[in-house]
Order: sequence, then structure tokens, then C-alpha cells
Amino acid sequence: MDDMMQQIVSKTLKPGSKLPSENELAERYGVPRMTVRSALTKLEEQGIVYSVQGKGRYLREKSKKIGLHLTGKVSFTDKMKQLGYDLTTKNIYCEKIPYDVKIYQILQAEEGETVYKIGRMRYIDDEPIAIHNSYVREKSFPKIQVDGPAIQSMFFYYRTHGYDDFSSSKTLLSITFPTADEQQLFACKSMVPLIVVESNCMDRKSEKVLEYTKILYRSDKFQYDITMD
Repeated sequence: MDDMMQQIVSKTLKPGSKLPSENELAERYGVPRMTVRSALTKLEEQGIVYSVQGKGRYLREKSKKIGLHLTGKVSFTDKMKQLGYDLTTKNIYCEKIPYDVKIYQILQAEEGETVYKIGRMRYIDDEPIAIHNSYVREKSFPKIQVDGPAIQSMFFYYRTHGYDDFSSSKTLLSITFPTADEQQLFACKSMVPLIVVESNCMDRKSEKVLEYTKILYRSDKFQYDITMD
């Protein structure tokens, strides 16, 4: 696996190219065929290679490059449209969450308050790119339970409530792996890393926290050009 990864990094193996057969690799490395199959299976689980029945395994095609701006000033929808991407959004849930100390503190909510999680699936060129979760206080937006299932852009929703100047006080970046439900949504394997971006959205004038946001980005089909502005 290490040797093959080095070939991928050095571009000795080109995106979309067919890999040698299990027998060829077993002979090349002097190991049993089952050892080769195990290594290739792990590469598949990580989304690095894929199989075509009856034809063999191939190195995944070159990742699509996406400009990702870590800022609370502009909505994700507006960012993608400004950059010319064919973005579509599918609402996947709007639900109350149990009490969560971290989320409630960020939202400046009391323990007895109701907080909703609005989830949207983002697609670029019909490929799943991100799961966008927004956590919102019902106290701040009393109709969120009714409005939530139809919201595609939270910033647009906030503008209808008189907020039009946004900021963010903190952004956190980390890595995780998909749950069973997230694997289905992303159509990916369990070992494909997901990039996690957490931030808040504030009204610049009042400094009121409007939402806590947690976005999961798929990493195997996309490369992210991350900038701050």
C-alpha cells in the first residue's frame, strides 16, 4: 500500500489508469495473492481506487478542485454560484436536537430551549460534495420548524427576518469518517475521510449568534482550495 501510494503521489500512476492484476502485483512484491487483495480492498475503502466488474481495478479519476472560502460573510450557496459551480441542494431533515452543551453554549441558548438542526445535502455536477448542518434556536426564529424543511440558503432566510450583514467569530477544521447514514448520503465507503468545518454565523450589527454550522465535506472526489477572507 505504501509503495502504491508513493506511485500515486509521484504521478507514476495516473488518475483513471488501470492497476496491474492481483497476480501481477503478487509476483512483483513476492507476497501471496490474498495479501495483495487485502491491500487493494483497503485502498477501495479509502476511495483511492475502484473496481469495474470483469475489467479490474482503476485509480480514481483526478479530483475536482473546489474553491472553499472559510468565512461567515457569504452563504455557501452564494459562494458556489459566484465561482460558477453547478450547485444543487436537497433538504434531508429538520429536527429538534437533544440538549448538547457545546451547541447550546455557542448559540447562547438556555438548557430548556428548543434547538433545531436543519440538514441539506449539497451536490456539484450531481456529485454529493457536502452535508451542511445548521443549528438554530427556535426562540430566535419561532417558525423554524415549519420553514426549516424548505430552507436551501440560511442566509437568504435570515435576510427575510431583517439580518443582512454577517460575520463569524471562529472556524474549526478537523477530519472524521462517515457514519452508516453518511455513507449512504455520500455514496462512499466507511474509510473515506470527511473534512469537518465548524463555525458560527453572527449578525454583525447586534453581534447576535444566528446559528452554529457544521459542514461535512467529502474528500475523495474533491480537492479544496481553502482561503480566508
